[in-house]
Amino acid sequence: MARPPARDLTERELEVMHVFWSGGEATAAGARDRLEANGLARTYATIANLVRGLHEKGFLEQVNAERPFVYRATRTFEEVSGRLVGDLVSRVFRGSRARLLKALVDDRKLTAEERAVLEEILKEAKR
Repeated sequence: MARPPARDLTERELEVMHVFWSGGEATAAGARDRLEANGLARTYATIANLVRGLHEKGFLEQVNAERPFVYRATRTFEEVSGRLVGDLVSRVFRGSRARLLKALVDDRKLTAEERAVLEEILKEAKR
């Protein structure tokens, strides 16, 4: 029996999704070019296969009927990252967001920017 397609994204698939989240619609060749411009050299065949897989998983949709096919993200960064973080909290930290936060700040000192963001989040939570 064939295994159903994974709903999680691989590291390479996430690289490709960032192209679509930051730059909008693209062809597989356009996605490859954007990745290369950001220092991630991948072959066209690799990116075309990743784009095809992301389309099959429902993360990308094809927006035209003729070649070269143009794709766009069907799920936002916030949707995908929220689910991934929720899964991380559930699986690794057994549902404890406090343990996740402790792990994040115990690892190294917070920068001034990180401290300001955290303080802003806490102020918003009090309201």
